[in-house]
Amino acid sequence: MFEFLIHVSTMACLFGLLALSLNLQVGFAGLVNFGHIALFGCGTYGAAIAFANQWGPVAGLLLGGAAAALLALAFARLGRNLGADYWGIATLSIAEILRTFATNEQWLTGGAQGIHGLPMLFGSLPAPWGPLATLALCAVLLAACWALCQRLVNGRYGLALKLLREEPQLASSLGYDLAALRRTPLVISGLIAAIAGFLFAHYATFVGPDQLYSAETFLIWSMLIVGGLGNNLGAVAGAFLMQFLLAYVPFVKDALGLPSEFVAAMRLTLVGGGLLAFLLWRTQGLIPERIGGRHA
Repeated sequence: MFEFLIHVSTMACLFGLLALSLNLQVGFAGLVNFGHIALFGCGTYGAAIAFANQWGPVAGLLLGGAAAALLALAFARLGRNLGADYWGIATLSIAEILRTFATNEQWLTGGAQGIHGLPMLFGSLPAPWGPLATLALCAVLLAACWALCQRLVNGRYGLALKLLREEPQLASSLGYDLAALRRTPLVISGLIAAIAGFLFAHYATFVGPDQLYSAETFLIWSMLIVGGLGNNLGAVAGAFLMQFLLAYVPFVKDALGLPSEFVAAMRLTLVGGGLLAFLLWRTQGLIPERIGGRHA
């Protein structure tokens, strides 16, 4: 049970990083990104390609970060010509194109079989110290990214992002460069997502296109909406709550003597039902955004 708790906590930290990065885009800047999982995929495949070519983990992290930054710039460039809703659909399309590319380009990505055998970052340490060291690293990075996001959104730059979200035409009339306002949070959140992807690749020791389905993006969206859009603490809380709920579904199945199909169905119900329930009855999430020194 102790090792299981370490595993769930590690995954919760990784999803916390993804929720923070998506929150910076949609929660503060109003950038409705449905292809967020592609930024995560840049990190996973950066680590995997560097491993396959024996370049080392540092090169994998740099490769994943560079790919995520370029993809984020491409997203931002698309946003100059499209409305918010069409831009969201375009990001979803790009993510699916990249997943299809990863599935078919076997020479680079291992194709549908993916790339196996990545080393764990602390694999030389005996259990449970290796998993504990991984959890500690993920927790430290989550805290550092949370502090970075807090610093970004609590100053004048954060007010500019909220103005972009609420009244983009007013922001433009006040002299703000809307393209730069969209570009910066996308690149920063892309780098955070790539870090999460790099850590996940070395934690799971496997990278494949099945990890990049759009359903994963909507799982991150559900964590964000349950926790609270526009609140970094809410984003992390939503990620931990959803991850622990999903992890304990198999125990509920065993306790009730239900068939194995129950696990997948219950997880879909938790994600979809939780998303729908909060959209209908508590749109501000568990921890609402702070506006003018008070919660919204």
